[in-house]
Amino acid sequence: MMTKTLQAMCATSQLHERLDIVFDEDSGLIISVNKAQKNKSEVDYFYENDCLLFAGMGDIHIHAREDFSQKNIYKEDFISTCCAALNGGLVHVADMPNNPKAPVDDESYIEKLQLTKKSVIPILLYAGIGPETRPLSFIVPYKVYMGPSIGELYFKDNHSLDEVLKFYKNQLVSFHCEDPEILECHKSETSHELKRPVSAELMATQTALHLIKKYQLKGKLCHYSAGEGLNAIKEAKKNGLSVTCEVTPQHLYFSSESLKKKSAVDQTFFQMNPPIRSESNRLALLDALNSGVIDYLATDHAPHSLEEKHQGMSGLPGLDTYGAFVTWLILNQGVSVHVIAKVASENPGTFFNQFIKVLSSRFENFPDLGHGMGFLLPGYSASFSLLNLSRPIEIKHSDLKTKAKWSPFLGEIFPGSVEQVFYRGKLIPK
Repeated sequence: MMTKTLQAMCATSQLHERLDIVFDEDSGLIISVNKAQKNKSEVDYFYENDCLLFAGMGDIHIHAREDFSQKNIYKEDFISTCCAALNGGLVHVADMPNNPKAPVDDESYIEKLQLTKKSVIPILLYAGIGPETRPLSFIVPYKVYMGPSIGELYFKDNHSLDEVLKFYKNQLVSFHCEDPEILECHKSETSHELKRPVSAELMATQTALHLIKKYQLKGKLCHYSAGEGLNAIKEAKKNGLSVTCEVTPQHLYFSSESLKKKSAVDQTFFQMNPPIRSESNRLALLDALNSGVIDYLATDHAPHSLEEKHQGMSGLPGLDTYGAFVTWLILNQGVSVHVIAKVASENPGTFFNQFIKVLSSRFENFPDLGHGMGFLLPGYSASFSLLNLSRPIEIKHSDLKTKAKWSPFLGEIFPGSVEQVFYRGKLIPK
């Protein structure tokens, strides 16, 4: 056993204090966590109080673009995804299924899973739900597109969706909440925001909550943007419905009002599904994040080429800027570090951990992670995300590891940055 000791100011959902963390470099697992007592000279890694350590952060909603067809690897692949994630302070990610060759059954899922071997960090895969699909023979997370987005894996009406979901009883299903019929009615509108109105998200929210209850699903609502819909989610949770909710950095940072100050060309680069909405929606999302209604900070990382963005393709990259954005939430928006620990570390870890045991027993892609990711507790992975809260960063092209080489945050200055990342007891070189 090769033990190392790290001392830093740490944050979990329960505490915010200096800790001594002892971990085994060989197994990559935490051995003990105690209040800091050692001197600086007695530890292997020492960080001053301007740095803040979280259990390794995870992003449970990304688009890595790689599948067996290899048609979209010019946008991103599993190697560049890994590099961008680590650059943003992330140690695990979960990839969506809307690929040219979508993982929708055992064979296509395993085929895509084999491609993730090239990544240093674990990449969990969602399986897709479409009009003709059925559950896999082993437990995985699922994604359903209630209406058209990027790719061909979606439903054209709610009746068809209902008919398929009855086969997915008790499964964990994530919903892209935009009602297909409302989208169809608004497809000729003059702007992206009008083509995908807030009413489409609100209607789809009600439908998703109904289906989650009807089929006893473990439901998750993706990249939520409609402030008006948050009360329905809050009420559903209060009534015991198994539902969680994501929010993206871009929906928390930008608003339709702030985008109007940019040039027409610049505005095309901020197009995503669902759209960035009004300032009132943005503020409602921030409040919901702080109050615990929102469970995950997830980027919906969607890299496209500059040419595709000029042509109006929806989606924004976000892995590289995850950690720096978190410092903005803490220092500029007053979001509690306990909340950050929940939505960036513990909740993503819990999501990831429920699948990793099954997958690691079947596939060699997944290493031994002990009890899993996301917690500063003995037996969990010695994976840590360290943020420097006193070292601002201006986001530049040269800072990005994504193949896209652009970001909605280019030129923005965040008050802090990623200091270092540990994965399974190993310090990842910057």
